[in-house]
Amino acid sequence: MTRTASDEALHKPAPFTAGTFVAVVGPSGSGKDSIINYARDHLEGRSNFVFPRRIITRDADARSEDHDTLSVEAFAVRKAAGGFALDWEAHGLSYGLPDSIDRDIDAGRVVIVNTSRALVPAIADRYEHLIVVSVSAHPDIIAMRLAGRGREDEAAIAKRLSRMQVEESIRSDAVLIENSGPIEMAGERFLHVLEDAARDIADGRARLGEE
Repeated sequence: MTRTASDEALHKPAPFTAGTFVAVVGPSGSGKDSIINYARDHLEGRSNFVFPRRIITRDADARSEDHDTLSVEAFAVRKAAGGFALDWEAHGLSYGLPDSIDRDIDAGRVVIVNTSRALVPAIADRYEHLIVVSVSAHPDIIAMRLAGRGREDEAAIAKRLSRMQVEESIRSDAVLIENSGPIEMAGERFLHVLEDAARDIADGRARLGEE
């Protein structure tokens, strides 16, 4: 991540520098979990790619992502004990990322997480190498996906779509992936991003070995 001189005066250097954090952001219904699952399936067995499970204060069900669940009280206890690398609040729920991802980044791995765009500045402060992947889809597609989950009524979905239209990209260097068509199209694009990230890490290690 490149900083200006004024940025350096306000920010401490990111403590974790060896690996790369890939933050997948975008509105609910854009298919973030779908492209992450596509990549996970195609990268199975490759230990340099890590897909940590998020910890959420919501029970798991077949219509939501595969995540670890904690009660509100247990979440607060784990947070106080430093058990999360990062955590945030959204839609009345608490979300956390396990502190194991710090060790993965330190080991030079690519860590891929579906996260909130509001969390990106905190991620950038913690991890030197950050790629933001912004996933989008046609509003009609998003509305259909949200309705299929059955968690929100038409009014809530309309509110989500209205809010989505005024959101701006969090970073000018974000990788944009459109995910309205077959999952293979967006999934292959995402795989290329991850493979390039891993290649950059390997190249950086090779250069260090030559010095």
